[in-house]
Amino acid sequence: MGKKDAGATKLPVDQYRKQIGKQDYKKTKSVLKATRLKAEAKKNSSGFRDAFLVVAAILFFVFCVYAFFYLNLSTEINLDLDMD
Repeated sequence: MGKKDAGATKLPVDQYRKQIGKQDYKKTKSVLKATRLKAEAKKNSSGFRDAFLVVAAILFFVFCVYAFFYLNLSTEINLDLDMD
């Protein structure tokens, strides 16, 4: 008796998986292929994007340090000229 009752009820997870599977079958093969290619392109391009962001962050930091010292030194030079 217990086996019949256990098989009759479905888990919500199984129902959800079945629903997702039905939605995938509704899509055409060309749409599925385009989605897969888009995901692969995004996955492959992330390395280039990450490298570019690291280089850009380093350049920005160097520029900020340069600007800080440039502004500090230029104001000191102007003050020295004003005292003469």
